[in-house]
Amino acid sequence: MRRSLTALVVLGSCLAAPAAIAASPPQQPEKGPGGSDYKIAEVVKRGTGTVSSGAYVFHGNDTPAAPRPVVVFFHSWGAVNPALYGGFIDHLARKGYLAIFPRFQEVNRSRPADATARAEALIHDALAAMANDAQARPDLNRVAFIGHSAGVPIALNVAAAVEETKLPAPRLIFGLVPGGIASNEKERGIMLRDLSTVDDRTLLITMSGDREHLPSDRASRRIFEATSAIPATRKLFMRASSDDHGYPALTATLASPGSPKPEYDAAAIKLPPDPPRDPKQKNTWKWSADMALSGPQTILTQQLGNNGIDTLDYLAFWKTFEMAAEAAFVGKDAAALARDPKFVDMGNWSDGWPVRRLSGQMPKAEGQEEKPERGPRRKLNMSPTENKQGLNDFLKQVRS
Repeated sequence: MRRSLTALVVLGSCLAAPAAIAASPPQQPEKGPGGSDYKIAEVVKRGTGTVSSGAYVFHGNDTPAAPRPVVVFFHSWGAVNPALYGGFIDHLARKGYLAIFPRFQEVNRSRPADATARAEALIHDALAAMANDAQARPDLNRVAFIGHSAGVPIALNVAAAVEETKLPAPRLIFGLVPGGIASNEKERGIMLRDLSTVDDRTLLITMSGDREHLPSDRASRRIFEATSAIPATRKLFMRASSDDHGYPALTATLASPGSPKPEYDAAAIKLPPDPPRDPKQKNTWKWSADMALSGPQTILTQQLGNNGIDTLDYLAFWKTFEMAAEAAFVGKDAAALARDPKFVDMGNWSDGWPVRRLSGQMPKAEGQEEKPERGPRRKLNMSPTENKQGLNDFLKQVRS
């Protein structure tokens, strides 16, 4: 009995040893893009619109000397609670942004076909409500869109119609694992508008993870082709890579942009009540099958809520967005970002081993001959292994 117990103890020690001695991933940087050098300690959380059709607004509790840059966060289909992206939103607000989270979907009650128009109305109302607020102070000349999954095509649709809606044109569209695009009106998903009207000064970046990346790669290719007014020098496809060198491992999945933070739970943010319904007005609402969440959408929403904040958030999403927004607001293009090694750097594990870097690819300009990937305009600090595992499949699709 004693011998068996000793064997179990030894076995348990062997199993626990790898986790105990494994290298740990990088923590949030102390300063700079993606860093924790926050000048804002408290975030104001408020709602605009109504309970059934509202947006959530977040900004610092300070009174800024200059207007705040604006970021509009377009959630994935089903992820209507800002708490699912609370870490990212908190980071943006504490970095000085005015963050708007339009809830363009009522789960199981609204159709994808109505999402774009609904998002436009919510953004318009939120900006109008904040226009004369001394703490909010939106800067309409510095606007960026962040989209996740189905939120990416909705962000692009909004950007394509700013002349008609009188909304400010985004200088940056940052699309994380784009998806949910319908090919025709009979398919479930978001129908793209004519994206050739998206402002040619827009910096367009899409990023997918290396796990289950093919649907996002196809969506990125379609988006790049459709936004024909934006020159190739202002487009960038990026890949975040998984890395299991240490513990916990970094896994770049569809749910990786999730950064749950309970302080941003929608239930704690008051929205104005709906106006009384006129009893004489006929109810025209009808349920349709595309209102219900599909199985994959339900699973993705659940995964977002369980996705812990880690190095991918700090250095792949938050840092990359900040650097891209800074470049976009002063008119720089994707090539300027490509020349900055910090843009793709993911730091080091605690034992000094580098975390797998981000990779990137600028699309071929029309009429440009296909050339080997070399030079800063075609490649972003990729090792041969990263290039082989990360981008070859995407390039095959682009060339097909």
